[in-house]
Amino acid sequence: MSTSRHRSVVIETPARQEFFDVTADLQQVVADSAVQNGIAIAYSAHTSCCVILQEESEDVTYYGTQLLLQDTLNVFAKIAPPVRHEGQYLHPGPIHIRNAGELRDELPQWGLNTDGHIISSILGRSETVPVIDGTVVLGEFGRVYFGDLDSVRARTRTVHFQILGD
Repeated sequence: MSTSRHRSVVIETPARQEFFDVTADLQQVVADSAVQNGIAIAYSAHTSCCVILQEESEDVTYYGTQLLLQDTLNVFAKIAPPVRHEGQYLHPGPIHIRNAGELRDELPQWGLNTDGHIISSILGRSETVPVIDGTVVLGEFGRVYFGDLDSVRARTRTVHFQILGD
């Protein structure tokens, strides 16, 4: 008999690029689902966020970011440098800024997150992992991280978990 279970977790993020370990949340959804064998999906609908699998790093920056995750951000800062001013990237254009202000009451500078969108599109917004004998299989050091790559303002974000199986 096939089972499906969904749960969302809300995360308050700072006005900087940051990762959050959501492994325990995913494991709890699997435990509550009673699925013994199947798949677990972690997904973000936010287009400037990501979901990744990575090793846990014990050491952290002064902000509390694990060093391996900070190294990841440092590499991507070379590929898609942080937005420092309007015009650095083609996006957001004047129509986007106008619509964001008129339709969503957003400040123009909130659109200066093109780097976050680019990094999100490279890293991806979901991960799928196996569930075997009721356990999320991540390997010895594997963790599931939700990353908010939009550094222009603090946000309320949501990560979705979907469990499918028997």
